Amino acid sequence: MNEISIAVRYNNDMRTVSGRELHKVLNVRTQYSMWFDRMREYGFIENTDFFTVTKNVYREDGRPMPQKQIDHNLTIDMAKELCMIQRTEIGNRCRKYFLNLERQWNSPDAVMARALQIADQKLELANQQNNNLIETTAVQAKQIEVMKPKADYCDMVLHSEGLMPISTIAKDYGKSAIWLNKWLHEHGIQYKQGQVWLPYQKYADRGYMKSKTHTVYDKNGDLTAKVHSYWTQQGRIFVYHQLKKEGILPLIEQDDS
Repeated sequence: MNEISIAVRYNNDMRTVSGRELHKVLNVRTQYSMWFDRMREYGFIENTDFFTVTKNVYREDGRPMPQKQIDHNLTIDMAKELCMIQRTEIGNRCRKYFLNLERQWNSPDAVMARALQIADQKLELANQQNNNLIETTAVQAKQIEVMKPKADYCDMVLHSEGLMPISTIAKDYGKSAIWLNKWLHEHGIQYKQGQVWLPYQKYADRGYMKSKTHTVYDKNGDLTAKVHSYWTQQGRIFVYHQLKKEGILPLIEQDDS
């Protein structure tokens, strides 16, 4: 008497066998597709009791056939019922084969082995998630480090008080007042009236610049009034963002990067 052997596929707690393989072992003479359609009439439900699959069929020379073969992954419960339906000696032996598999599957040793396997999988997943978290934290730390100089510069400006000449802002970038005045003029932010730089009308009421009048002695020793433009801290932040759009950063950010 030949020993029964039918491959069982394991997918977590789902165990299935090939419908075509069972059909072959049961020595069913009817064509598989016709036999399986007839078996379905016993009330088996697709995607619950069985799952339809397609696979390639190859010629003897290894080349694939043009048409794919339809097979079915049967649950063990469905496979046992199909064996009973056949009412044959081989069907009875196949049913006992599956019953023995069930006993082995539900034995204490098998249950413990699966529990340990699941625990190992969860531990591996936890380690992977922990490694991902470490990598994410490292990336975030790097991003914070990159962003830190920008925050430092803005904080430095916001904590500064009073007005300042354009030369002070220009020094933040390692530039001269002449260069920065010219840049602001070319970008439509300010214009020169006489010897004084003034904001264009669209920026005039935003509090970026203020003018102060100073009395000085001219070359003849006479007192005369002169107007000077100064930037507020708000204006300094505005200049920072305008320069940043062009890729021009203050020295504190250049050095840190």
